Amino acid sequence: MIQAFGLTSNPRKELPPAVDDVSFEARAGCVTTLLGTPGAGKTAVLRLMLELQQGRGITYFRGRPLHRIAHPSREVGVLLGDVPGHPARTVRGQLRMLCAAAGVPVRRADEVLEVVGLVSLRDERLGTLSRGMDRRLGLACALLADPHTLVLDSLTEGLSARESHWLHGMLRAHATQGGTVLFTTTDPKEAARTADRIITLEQGRLVADQDAADFSRTRLRPRVAVRSPHATRLAALLTKEARTAQRSVEVVPESGNRLSVYGSTCADVGEIAFRHGILVHQLADEVGDMGSDADSTRRDEHTDEQKTAVTVLEGAARSQGSAEPPGASPAHGSAEHSPRASTEASTEVTPATCLPGPDVPPSRVPTVTRVSVPAAGRTPAVSAPVRPQGLRTRASGVLAADNPPPLPPPISVRPAPSPLRPLRYELRRAGGVGTGFLTGAAVLVSSALVAVLLARIGHTPQHRLLAAWPQELPLPPAALGAGLLGAIAFGDEFRHPALAVDRGTVPRRLGLLAAKLLVAAATGLLLAFLTVGCDAEVLYLVYGRELAKVPADWLALTASWIGLVIGCSWAGVLAAGIFRSTTAGLAAVVAVPVLVVPLVQKVLEGASVRSAAGFSVRLRELLLAQWPFGGERYLAAGARMMAQPVGGALALSLTALLCAYLLTTLRSRVR
Repeated sequence: MIQAFGLTSNPRKELPPAVDDVSFEARAGCVTTLLGTPGAGKTAVLRLMLELQQGRGITYFRGRPLHRIAHPSREVGVLLGDVPGHPARTVRGQLRMLCAAAGVPVRRADEVLEVVGLVSLRDERLGTLSRGMDRRLGLACALLADPHTLVLDSLTEGLSARESHWLHGMLRAHATQGGTVLFTTTDPKEAARTADRIITLEQGRLVADQDAADFSRTRLRPRVAVRSPHATRLAALLTKEARTAQRSVEVVPESGNRLSVYGSTCADVGEIAFRHGILVHQLADEVGDMGSDADSTRRDEHTDEQKTAVTVLEGAARSQGSAEPPGASPAHGSAEHSPRASTEASTEVTPATCLPGPDVPPSRVPTVTRVSVPAAGRTPAVSAPVRPQGLRTRASGVLAADNPPPLPPPISVRPAPSPLRPLRYELRRAGGVGTGFLTGAAVLVSSALVAVLLARIGHTPQHRLLAAWPQELPLPPAALGAGLLGAIAFGDEFRHPALAVDRGTVPRRLGLLAAKLLVAAATGLLLAFLTVGCDAEVLYLVYGRELAKVPADWLALTASWIGLVIGCSWAGVLAAGIFRSTTAGLAAVVAVPVLVVPLVQKVLEGASVRSAAGFSVRLRELLLAQWPFGGERYLAAGARMMAQPVGGALALSLTALLCAYLLTTLRSRVR
């Protein structure tokens, strides 16, 4: 069950809030619809419910607010807009990646693919899916963790009638199994056909909360469409007959000799026309719009819902009834004869309510919406929501006083959920698209070409030759490629945020960061070894064994080379996570040798009256233990590498980026 109380969005400068004090319930086992024209506040209501937008109010999912649920994806399945997946990722790859994020077995992906009918398209790319298949995939993502509640925004927008019917059947099946379904729509006919309860919004306010039968009777305005060359005379006769029979019938003249008759049937209108010998060209039952202010483009969208009958009455029938003089039209302005004034009744349509549970504050009592329902199918006049009096709260055991309720609690934006299995998620994210493989291939090819050109020109040290690092370039191709892959690791999270139900929100958790750094380090290490190996092999094939020899100080050079490549990949990851962009992450990698290294060189070039001679001996004395396998030598080598301009600049940059990332993480948690 969903219980929403006092949902109110923050005001937008001088404009009124998009959502103003909306309270409703969506019961388990039922399909509930939020209905409204575009801009009525439906999406804003869902965002407030899911704590994706700041405002006031509170929403309970089976008695608990969303921020109190340990794993929200296992309780609430959400679809807002299109599926936020990489266009090059396959359907099955997207679901398998989300399985790792939700902490469910990977076989669940194949199960939901079979449920939504996408087994034959499991190897298709997301960018090639049609609108209907994308909606099916979005529903599969919402059902992946087997949630109790489904919250869907504009699920059938832009779909054919067949696809819409299939999706509605899926929602009905979920509700039949005891789940709760809440979706938004702009089509009143769709809401009446598919929902058990319909909540109507208008300009951010709740104007009606009705079951489907009451909605169809009071809001859809069923009517009889009549077309006749004697439309004016027929309208007068229908009004006179209704006044005589004391029935509430409204006749609205329209263009093209058409009449819209509310509160009557095809049989009654046809009988009156037959008795008075009036020729009728069209007589049809229609379901109209929600009122005179509704958008006229929604009228008569589905012609299969109309039952049309064409009746031609000839002159022989005219002798069976007395014709009414054309000029004898009743006075429509008379109050005592107005059917609207005599039959309009005021009734209350009360949403399904329940007493507050132990987790629901006593002040959060559901509201009652009073709807003035005319008997003739007129658009009801709905008053502002009022709180029911006389409800006994469990907290105090006394009758609640009819006092203005306090302001609802503020809604804080909930951070995006972190994957429950971050390393598995990151591996499937990185391996699910071909970007990493293409980048690695481009790095190997460019490194081999650069190494061959440097060997041909000459005057290049062998270690730079094997790394394909000319003096004119700030970084070798392998380091740039590793930095680019690291930047993509976080940049894609912002472009295609699969972990969040709303675009633009990415979790800032240390578990996810550690997984990305580990995968980036492994990728950089593999790229570093492959680059040196390919360059050595190409140099051996082109110029012989002389240029493919192993340098004498290969151990120190290997450590420096690995540190450079991994450091660039980590810099790309951290910078992209801070600046929310792949381009910014790559720019931070390039800025290390271009900007930071000159600064470090200026610092190191200054006069020094002290030296670090004997560092390894003093380190051994400090630790008071003999390191196995000469471990102090590796520490000393690491210290010498840090003393180099590039190593020191990279270490300084990584430290600054890590501190900035942790600072932004803590700030977001405080907010």
